[in-house]
Amino acid sequence: MITIEKYKPEYQRYFEAFNKAWLEKYFVVEAIDEYVLTHPEEAILNDGGQILFAVYQNEVIGTVALRKVADGVMEFTKMAVDEKYQGLGAGKLLCEAAIALARDLKLQKLVLYSQTQLETAVGIYQKYGFEHKPIDSSKYKRADVYMEMELVYES
Repeated sequence: MITIEKYKPEYQRYFEAFNKAWLEKYFVVEAIDEYVLTHPEEAILNDGGQILFAVYQNEVIGTVALRKVADGVMEFTKMAVDEKYQGLGAGKLLCEAAIALARDLKLQKLVLYSQTQLETAVGIYQKYGFEHKPIDSSKYKRADVYMEMELVYES
């Protein structure tokens, strides 16, 4: 059974390793990636962001982050699952947990940047309600996909 846990300092190495692995496999680690992955407290957590981890049989196997962009808006970012554990559903669980956390935080919107080459990830995002929007200016050179999810609440 996979459980979802919040960031602990000892998990930073997994956050960095899993994300660098997929970035190096498909693209290149950009300066912004290096900063966020090596300094997650400064880059994500200190501003109210969150980092979640998937844990399977006492092993950290995946991660996702919510990084504050503006009041009520966070970027769904840095989702990665260790290749050895892909196919267990960790990516879907991380996505569900991040969206549930965004709702708990009463966010208005989640945004994300991706790449058409990452078909499985883009498919997961669409399944969970992210909608494609025009990409105007991206902070990631590799990004050619921009998606948003408006979070609606019952009154």
